[in-house]
Amino acid sequence: MARYTGSVCRQCRRENMKLFLKGDRCFSDKCSFDRRGYPPGQHGQRRSKQSDYGIQLREKQKVRRIYGISEKQFRLSFKKADRQKGITGTNLLSLLETRLDNAVFRLGFVNSRSQGRHFVRHNHFIVNGNKVNIPSYQVKKGDVIELREKSRKVQAISDSLDAIVRRGVPQWLEINKDNFKGQIVGIPTREDITLPIQEQLIVELYSK
Repeated sequence: MARYTGSVCRQCRRENMKLFLKGDRCFSDKCSFDRRGYPPGQHGQRRSKQSDYGIQLREKQKVRRIYGISEKQFRLSFKKADRQKGITGTNLLSLLETRLDNAVFRLGFVNSRSQGRHFVRHNHFIVNGNKVNIPSYQVKKGDVIELREKSRKVQAISDSLDAIVRRGVPQWLEINKDNFKGQIVGIPTREDITLPIQEQLIVELYSK
């Protein structure tokens, strides 16, 4: 699968908003978006008028970059959301939120979604007592996510758990820091997703 290997800070600048792709660095003075809040490249500081298609495309790219998934994965998620009952855009965001790599990030075990993918792939987490190393695994209400015994001394995880107070944990999740466990206590609603996303633009893009 194609994987982006460039500077992730360029992605924030391209989408003209902080995507919080580098964890704590995004909250520090080192944040590239704070220092250069304009698109990257030779013509980044020029003002250009976007078409309706361009606006829709940028919204899709923004969400895809936030969750760190490929175009194929995103399209498959959209098709699945479209088949479900309810509002397609809300269904899409719910599917993205309940990916395992995002869930461990939201629980505070890791500093970013990319770090979440890394730790999930390297067998640091157990779901309902079973080893799961697939970042796209969809968690469900009632699932228990636990950090493996051998992984509880990893410094990066300890540092991330200490920062939970600043980030907070959404209502659809519950964390037990002392036992290194988290539980899915509900399904994420649109109100739980506070990122500035206009999912209707994505629906319009894929409906053409």
